[in-house]
Amino acid sequence: MKGLLLKDFYMMLKYCRSYLLIAVVFFAMSFMSTENLIFIFYPCVISAMLPVTLLSIDERSRWLPYAATLPVTRAQIVSEKYLFGLIAQGVLLVVTLLVQAAGMLSRGAFNAAELMSLALMLLIACLFAASIILPVMFKLGVEKGRIAYLAVIGFICGASAIANTVFRDQLQAQVTPTGLLPVLCIAVIALYALSWRLSILFYQKREL
Repeated sequence: MKGLLLKDFYMMLKYCRSYLLIAVVFFAMSFMSTENLIFIFYPCVISAMLPVTLLSIDERSRWLPYAATLPVTRAQIVSEKYLFGLIAQGVLLVVTLLVQAAGMLSRGAFNAAELMSLALMLLIACLFAASIILPVMFKLGVEKGRIAYLAVIGFICGASAIANTVFRDQLQAQVTPTGLLPVLCIAVIALYALSWRLSILFYQKREL
């Protein structure tokens, strides 16, 4: 498992540098402006998509059939992608929260409850996106599953835009870390675990 994680880490450094640049740009924009939630959500959504990008590179390079000759199981290959996704999501989530906290402090409007609510919303968005996309990718392959990929990205961006233009005031006033968010977070964590199991089952039956 450690070898698989290192492989994807090196591949990320080589092939996903543009993701880092995009994340930095969005971090800067979210620091300067809190008026658009997309600036805050998009870097974490990128982190949820990293395993899909790496899986796409594995398919194009024909690494997956080669991996079948190695002393690793298909379950380990799937689990590594889910673990790598969790690590990437955790790192970008922490960075996002640090940027937002710094922005609040610079404006003299630090709000711990709002920051905690934001953390829960970001966690929900990341885990939900990965939970929906990864089983489709492991069942159908990246090319056939690309429609699901685009649909989830569009849904999250659309939901962020709607929340920004219609529900922003209500979100700030009513969404608290002790309300509905913890329940949704637990539900999405359960969904992620179910997605993990389904991906293992799908990939074990898939013809490479």
